[in-house]
Amino acid sequence: MQVKQYKSLFFDLDHTLWDFETNSIHTLLKMYDEFGLQEKGIDSFDDFNEVYHAINDKLWARFRSGFLSREELRWKRMWQTLVHYRIPNIDTAKQMSERYLEILPTQNAVFPYAIEALQYCQAKGYEMHLITNGFEATQHAKLKHSSMDIYFDKMITSEQAMSMKPHKEIFEYAMQETNTKAIESLMIGDALDIDILGAQQVNMDQVYFNPNENLHSQKPTYEIKSLLDLKSIL
Repeated sequence: MQVKQYKSLFFDLDHTLWDFETNSIHTLLKMYDEFGLQEKGIDSFDDFNEVYHAINDKLWARFRSGFLSREELRWKRMWQTLVHYRIPNIDTAKQMSERYLEILPTQNAVFPYAIEALQYCQAKGYEMHLITNGFEATQHAKLKHSSMDIYFDKMITSEQAMSMKPHKEIFEYAMQETNTKAIESLMIGDALDIDILGAQQVNMDQVYFNPNENLHSQKPTYEIKSLLDLKSIL
């Protein structure tokens, strides 16, 4: 189903190529032991993991909306998690924040067929870039440790662009940095309200990566369940 020729592919990183959920769980499990959280009264790792990720998602939404700084996001997600368990220790929260950002990017789980899909796209001659809201240093480390850095020409981060997906400015900045146009570009991502909406705002075609087949009413240009399905588009 090749309906259009594209020059540049823009990928999201977390939850699209790099398996954030799996890598974050492994990171938190190490921290659960290192910081003796069971001895501090957090009896269940599964509960700790669920509470942390719920708080993280909430604070990331506030960060994207401009109500929270990067630094606040980094430590307050740990602080609020500890407060939930009645362990109101800011110093411990900041230590945990630093440790999380040390361990997380060294984890290397990627989504099924991520490497195969990137190899295919590279062999077809596409220019490949990333657009991510994640922290600059962290995202570069994730790429290196997961051996995906060799596939991308440029990584556009919200820190560089001074804008975050889904705002159109980060997409305009990305196109300027890569010398491409929306009509010849394709955005591939897992978030309808971030990746897909953002690309739509600059009239860039989109691929919604929906491995869990979540129901929705949006109309992305394409929708795939597996990254290998990119072969039917590109």
